[in-house]
Amino acid sequence: MKALFFLRHYNDIDHITPVIFKWIESGHVCDIVLIGSPKIRSDFRIKFLSALVNVHVAHIRNLLPPLKFIAWRLQTLLMSPGLRRSFIYPLVNRAIQINNSNKRERVWKNTANHLLKRSFEGHEGGVIIFDWITRNSPVCIEWVESVVFMARTMGLGTVSLPHGDSPHINQLIRRHEWKLKPDTMYSAGQIFDKLVVPNELCATRFRPFMKDQSLIVLGSPRYCNEWLAKLAKLSPPSPLTRSDSQLKVVMFLRKSDFTTFWEEVVEVTHLIATFPGVELIIKPHTRGGWRQPLTKHTSLKCLTNVSIADDDVHSIHLMNWADVIIDLATSVVFEAIKSRKPVLAADYLHAGRSTIAAFMPETELRCRDDVYKRMDEFLASGCDSFYVEEHRQRFLREMIDGLDPDVLPRYVALLETQAGKG
Repeated sequence: MKALFFLRHYNDIDHITPVIFKWIESGHVCDIVLIGSPKIRSDFRIKFLSALVNVHVAHIRNLLPPLKFIAWRLQTLLMSPGLRRSFIYPLVNRAIQINNSNKRERVWKNTANHLLKRSFEGHEGGVIIFDWITRNSPVCIEWVESVVFMARTMGLGTVSLPHGDSPHINQLIRRHEWKLKPDTMYSAGQIFDKLVVPNELCATRFRPFMKDQSLIVLGSPRYCNEWLAKLAKLSPPSPLTRSDSQLKVVMFLRKSDFTTFWEEVVEVTHLIATFPGVELIIKPHTRGGWRQPLTKHTSLKCLTNVSIADDDVHSIHLMNWADVIIDLATSVVFEAIKSRKPVLAADYLHAGRSTIAAFMPETELRCRDDVYKRMDEFLASGCDSFYVEEHRQRFLREMIDGLDPDVLPRYVALLETQAGKG
């Protein structure tokens, strides 16, 4: 059976690579079309996939004729949600009116037809896969709709796979979110025959907009046991070196879209820096980290035991290096929880309620005093016996494993069903 995967950025590569690996291991073939920055071709997971037999990886600019690619790229930029929020929107809106929906549809159909015929001509059946596409995605929703519509006319299945998880257990977490009701941003999920989520918490985002039979809970491909064992062998050598620091701490930040109390984050950073023997590395978000005010704060440059992680330092490198992790509600730390490494849920530093703290109250930091006490305890007594094991097991069961820890075969079975329905 054949599948066509569209990958666009760090997060969906991170979460969908395990599914592609298992798809190939199960005896199938696939094409991967990169639709984000050409730089993602150097990602170590893309290099791993490129080396697999029966996998063909290419960037969309190398697959489309030059004029078709330019037209597709210009229209994608024109319809970008970011431009709609910019000061030049009146000009953008006028350009959209001139390049109306009928004109855009011709470009979308031409590119969709080119890519789908390249992958599936001569094949009976198949399946195309995108990540979670939302109304705010940089990838134009009109184009995705065209690809999905044409795929269906060719008898292909259409599936949307996870590009993340749900690190918040509450809903109103971004700036300018004021109404507690279903977020239409997730309504784009109904485009696909099947949309997969790792757990019920993620399902709540999409359920108001989808038929029950279209929304599938399968567990987490990124944090399942099988993939973590494989990933440990694939990761590039860490640029970090073990130092003589008694306690190594990493702080993971969220994108600037989310409401974070940056003044207090700076205060906590300085507080941690006062402890002799503690070393702190701050990891900005992989997308939009440059917009976070903390990374530009001049006072941090005076702290000799605090540093900002470079872009080439992967999260797995940081978690392997750290003794303790401070988290502002990111799903990347789920991996640390699996290995029993202490994760402190710094809920008082942002406007949300973290999933980690909800499942494991022992992880929560509720005020600056808690930060101080935890640092003092770790220095005095070490980092063992941090979790209440009953709480941790419930988290793993409900958030990661699902029915059982054998997650990846469930994803392959779903794709096989969708590929064979034509």
